[in-house]
Amino acid sequence: MAKAGSTGTTWRYRWAHRQNERRHHAYRDAEQAWRRRDEELRRLRDTAAGFRGSPAAGAGLPLELAPGEVVFWALPAAQLVEVRHTAVLPAPDLNVDPDRPPLHHRRPEGVKTVDAGIAVLTDRRVVLLGGRGRRDWAYGKITGLAHDPAAPVTLIQVLDRRRTSGLLLPTDAAAEFRFTLTLAFAEAIEQRPAVVAQLDELIAEHERARPTRPSVITPAQARTAARVPGGRRTVAVAAAAALLVPALLFAPDPPARPGPEVAVAATAPTASPSPPPPLRVPVPVPAKVAPRVAPSPSMVRERRCGAPANPLGYDYCGGSRIRKPDWRVCDYFDCGREFWAGRGYLVQCRDGSVSLTGGRRGACSEHGGLRRTVWT
Repeated sequence: MAKAGSTGTTWRYRWAHRQNERRHHAYRDAEQAWRRRDEELRRLRDTAAGFRGSPAAGAGLPLELAPGEVVFWALPAAQLVEVRHTAVLPAPDLNVDPDRPPLHHRRPEGVKTVDAGIAVLTDRRVVLLGGRGRRDWAYGKITGLAHDPAAPVTLIQVLDRRRTSGLLLPTDAAAEFRFTLTLAFAEAIEQRPAVVAQLDELIAEHERARPTRPSVITPAQARTAARVPGGRRTVAVAAAAALLVPALLFAPDPPARPGPEVAVAATAPTASPSPPPPLRVPVPVPAKVAPRVAPSPSMVRERRCGAPANPLGYDYCGGSRIRKPDWRVCDYFDCGREFWAGRGYLVQCRDGSVSLTGGRRGACSEHGGLRRTVWT
């Protein structure tokens, strides 16, 4: 018999080691994803709190500033776009969304490029210094503002211009432009503290969602099912087969149809035969019907619609979408590569793995496409 020592020579020690390694990797990935978002939120908060510009920032730009006007941001690789058809944009807001999906460098349908030049953000306006002239959008005249969720395009409507126009920016600069535009507009209407307060709330909510270090699994927690390849699922299938096969092999014969019993004489005939005995017809007895048993709560809980057994309550049956899964989710589901870097809700891909890309463009694109949603 192998000795259960510290070298892990028994199956229980090997099982505990694998479980601890898996839980540690899942925790480490979740912790890294949490730290990246925490650093980004705090960077945005510091930028909003210390947001300011200066007249010197506009030095060298072919732009004449008004008295007291300061420049916040400038980018030399912007394009002026116009919308071919009339559109009504939503009113400008001060919402900050640090979890936007990646943008693709393309023009949305119905948008055409009419010029290119330098985009400038000041404390009073948005300006494009193009080859064909200058285009201004004063904050006080903006009635509509919209950021395309899939392309680096920002559209702006103003009171004194009939056609909707905007800017097409490089994909790597679009997020910073949008955040700076939000701060500049908030500064113009004296609402920058509201943006800082919003970021403080996002940081506090993110702090509450910090992953906790998993507990250590001991060899004593190993179950016998861990020795079978496939684990508990294999044991469950084998048990179901063991119950089903005997039931099919030893099925009872169908019941005989009830009918009259006729007695046949076996004695020799005599001169005075005795009268035949009366016929005896058996009275059928009604079969006992077993009472219907309602499913127990444990049976209802086991209905997972194909999802693996887990104490988290996750299944494929329906309910609420899961945007912040429990850090133990990878102990029971097959998490895909870069699982914790996702910014959507929990879904299952066609290759059987789960991903946090639900609701995003190209969900499960690296795993054969989207199959179904995981619910709680």
